[in-house]
Amino acid sequence: MGLATLTALTVVVYVQENVGWGWGLGIPTIAMIVSIIAFVMGSPLYKKIEPGGSPLIRLAQVIVAAFKKRKETAPENPKLLYQNKELDAAISLHGRLVHTDQYKWLDKAAVVTESESVSSNPPNLWRLVTVHRVEELKTIIRMLPIWAAGILLVTSSSHLHSFVIQQARTMDRHLSKSFEIPPASQSIFGILTTLSGLVLYERLFVPLSRRFTGQPSGVTCLQRMGIGFVINIVATIVSSFIEIKRKSVAAHHNLLDDPKAIVPISVFWLVPQFCLHGIAEVFMSVGHLEFLYDQSPESMRSTAAALYWTAISMGNYIGTLLVSLVHKYTGENSNWLPDRNLNRGKLEYYYWLVSGIQVLNLIYYIICAYLYTYKPIEEVKEEEEDGEFNGKKISEKGVELARNETA
Repeated sequence: MGLATLTALTVVVYVQENVGWGWGLGIPTIAMIVSIIAFVMGSPLYKKIEPGGSPLIRLAQVIVAAFKKRKETAPENPKLLYQNKELDAAISLHGRLVHTDQYKWLDKAAVVTESESVSSNPPNLWRLVTVHRVEELKTIIRMLPIWAAGILLVTSSSHLHSFVIQQARTMDRHLSKSFEIPPASQSIFGILTTLSGLVLYERLFVPLSRRFTGQPSGVTCLQRMGIGFVINIVATIVSSFIEIKRKSVAAHHNLLDDPKAIVPISVFWLVPQFCLHGIAEVFMSVGHLEFLYDQSPESMRSTAAALYWTAISMGNYIGTLLVSLVHKYTGENSNWLPDRNLNRGKLEYYYWLVSGIQVLNLIYYIICAYLYTYKPIEEVKEEEEDGEFNGKKISEKGVELARNETA
């Protein structure tokens, strides 16, 4: 995806600026047609797993069953709650979720009543669900606060595709006397930083941090996200100082009242903020997706990926809302983000506002990460030839279920 974005920001943008929008829109159209053909031809080679039912329906069943049994008393021993390995087999290929003490009200959905205990019929999943399915809902509930923290990160970087392009249009973009960098191509520096940063992260950062933390991945996904939040705050603060520098040069050359004037300052002053945002992507965005994939229930990992993209879309919408509120409350005479003359605006104030919001978001994230409980899961271990595993007898099916908390 990074290479595709890099191509769009260089080749496609150059064609749009210098050839025309016809070819500029035609090239992505041709690329989409080729990708559709490749997808259709390659789909038969994909290994498909039979679906185990809609995860959203399972979550709804837990809520409805818990509500219907709201007057029941959950047993003190969680082993007395309803378990059914065959029922959960299709949605727990790598092990079932283990009971946790959080959100005990939901445990009532797995309480077996007297009438249900003597019934030989399959359970009505709108009245009785397994512990694994209850824990699926608990896991999603625990993940949501961490997921929500990523929304404002997208909000804080949404200006890279709007105000920074406006800044670039007012700056010297010449690489030579005859060649200018298109304003929208400035984002390539962030993409290049992200692509190179991913390699350096795996090759340098992980081995080095592993020596101090003892973690196989160097740092946990929550720590990785926290580092990304901090770097993103620094990037936004740097953006404000660069805007102050640009306006001071414009004032020095008496260009503040000329919105079409080219301020004699190199466009490469904008590169540091793109690079910092790229580094933040390496830590935060990748860590965010890793967290959602790793901590989501096994049967809901595609839903977790959808949550990641939902956070991106919500962040961009909130960024638009924030700009609208700034337009509304800063007034026409002292508008921070004027439409025609950015030189007379106060874009640096907007960056400081976003930085303050990000600091509050970081505090919120630290509290959520501190209180977060990793999902516990049973490990399915293979039977050895002698029928024993670590000195313990294996069951007839050849598996031993060992309770193990994910680190």
